[in-house]
Formats: sequence, structure tokens, C-alpha cells
Amino acid sequence: MGLIPLALYVHLPWCEKKCPYCDFNSHESQQIPETAYVDALLRDLDGEIEASGFVASRKIVSVFIGGGTPSLFSVGAIERLLKGISTRLPLLPDAEITLEANPGSVEQARLAGYVQAGVTRFSLGIQSFDSQSLQHLGRVHDAGEARSAVDAAATSGAATFNLDLMHGLPEQTAAQGLTDIETAIATGAPHVSWYQLTIEPNTRFYSHTPALPLESELGRLEDEGCSRLLAAGYERYEISAWAKAGERCQHNLNYWQFGDYLAIGAGAHGKLSGADGEILRYAKTRRPEDYLANQGTGRRNIRRLSRDERIGEFMMNTLRLADGFSEALFESRTGRAFCELEEPLGEMVDKGLLTHGNCGVRATDLGWRYLDDVVGRFFTDPQA
Repeated sequence: MGLIPLALYVHLPWCEKKCPYCDFNSHESQQIPETAYVDALLRDLDGEIEASGFVASRKIVSVFIGGGTPSLFSVGAIERLLKGISTRLPLLPDAEITLEANPGSVEQARLAGYVQAGVTRFSLGIQSFDSQSLQHLGRVHDAGEARSAVDAAATSGAATFNLDLMHGLPEQTAAQGLTDIETAIATGAPHVSWYQLTIEPNTRFYSHTPALPLESELGRLEDEGCSRLLAAGYERYEISAWAKAGERCQHNLNYWQFGDYLAIGAGAHGKLSGADGEILRYAKTRRPEDYLANQGTGRRNIRRLSRDERIGEFMMNTLRLADGFSEALFESRTGRAFCELEEPLGEMVDKGLLTHGNCGVRATDLGWRYLDDVVGRFFTDPQA
């Protein structure tokens, strides 16, 4: 299968306030054990390297520090973490190093400090530039803090940054959603992730679902928002990701191209392809207190993907990309022969949901609209 790109995901699980729509592994806390947690993360990484002997021959293409709210950690803690990572793993000279940050927990001097520590990209959890919408979402920041955070990222010295925006918010009109898009464009942000609010199990919104926009309203908003982003010079390179030239998020691209990633931190999930062709998925202890008590060591929920699962998971990721995938990428990342896709692929092409040509396999606009159904067809493989 050859050497597959390898990234590193680091999970910092604490936040100021748990949002009612959030199903991530995040925990409210006013007291973060920074020193102990960074110690545990580095021990965790040592264990990953020891458990995966072939890691040493693969350079890290990107590091993503997610949460939670990583920007609650001090500059000193992030600097120690990144130094510990770089002394343990070989990073590419241009490796992208991303830190998630939420408005209300950032300021220009703090972001500049993260850049000095090695961060090259910020991912800002804006969600909306409308104070009322932010209140409905249970966010701790307001519209003014959202704009200040963008200004701070733009002047921090980081190579780039991206904004996360949601639409289809409680009581949001199409006009309000489009105002968010226009505000994001006006900031000059190099990258915008724009996706619909979904109601997930085990969240407050699931048990107390707010009034949400009608599907017809959402359809108009999405069509017009996409048009405005395109007109402003953004390229839609993934179903919910828009970037100016040269500003694509390399860490996320690695996910979508079915690359590999080590995982450290409470509840972090990883994927590794072995020299023997096996593909392994695993997770870490979820609760921060348990993770710390275990000294950050040991994988949990280890699962080797079946031959069928490799195809399904590959399609689930790569069909999110506007470029789709090539036959060569399919075979190198799954270890399966492309001809095994013949029946379901032909069916999806006939229905106008996928295209297959010299440029590879891609989802059509209709295929993107019904992507869950398209992907589901590839999780059934009679040859497995």
C-alpha cells in the first residue's frame, strides 16, 4: 500500500460552557490541570510511537489541536506540547499546525504567542456573527467578540486561519444566514467552513429541540450562500469547506483522502494503516480524569476494518471532496481492486449521483445532496 500520509490529532477536552448542540468530548471546567495534562499527552505520544514501530519512517504532515477549547490553555502549555511533539516525531518542514480557538478566549497577544510557539493556522469557532443567534446556540461570545477574534487571528502572524460558521440555526431567517456569509467574506478570511446545524443524540438540543428553519428556507439559503462565496473568490473544495487559492486545510484534507492520523488526548480517535495492509481504528479513554489517572497511556476500542468497511469508509470521506478520488488513490488507501466497485458505482452513475471518467469518481450536485444514501450503498459488498 506504500507510505500513506500521517498526521497527529491532539485533543484538549475542556471548555468554558458546554453548548446545547455539541456532542464532542468536551467538559466544562474553570480549573484546567495544564501541566499534568501536557505530561499525559506526551506520555501518550510515547506510547503511540512504541506501539506503531513504522511511525518513525513517516513524517508528520500536520498537527491539529482540537477540543473543547484549546485556546483556554496558556501559551506556555502549548509551547511545551509542540516542543515535546517535535522532539518525538519527524515533522515535514512545512507541516501545518492548527489550534482551535473560540472568541471570548482569544486576544491578539495570546494568538501571537501561539504563533511563536509554532502554530501556523487558527480555526475560529465563530458559528455566527449575530448576537441573538449566538445566544440561541448557547455560545459564550457575542457578535463583537466574534469580529475581534477574526481581527486578532488576521494580525497574529499565523500563516492562515479559517472561520467555522453554521446555518439553519434556531429562529434564523435566510436573510440572517446570508448576512453571516457576507460578514465572513468581508473579513477577508482565507477559509470558511459553512455547515448546517444538526441535532445529535446526547445533547440538550436533542431532548429539547428548538424551532428550526423549514427545509425550503434552508435550500434557498444554501443556494444563495454558495453563489456569494463563489462570487467572492472562494472555491468549494469539500461539501462544507470553502477556500481561497492555496488556503485549503491540509489536516482535514488528510482525513477526507483517507490518510492516517495518530491520536493523543482524552477521547481522541486515530486511524493507522500497517505495513501488512491492515487498517486500525482506535480511541483513547474518554473522561479527562480517567485519562489523567491512566497517565495518558493505552488505546481503547481497537477495531480492525473489514474489507467491506475499508470501501465504505473510504467512500464516506473522499466523496465529500469536489475532486472526488482517483482509481489509484482508492487502491492505495484501501488495498482493494477498483473493479470491485463496478456494480454499486455503475448504479450510482446511472442515477446521476456520481460521475466516473478520466478525472476519477466524483459526486454530482445531486449526489452531494443525498450523500448519506450514496455512501450507504458502498457499505454492502458481496465480495467481502
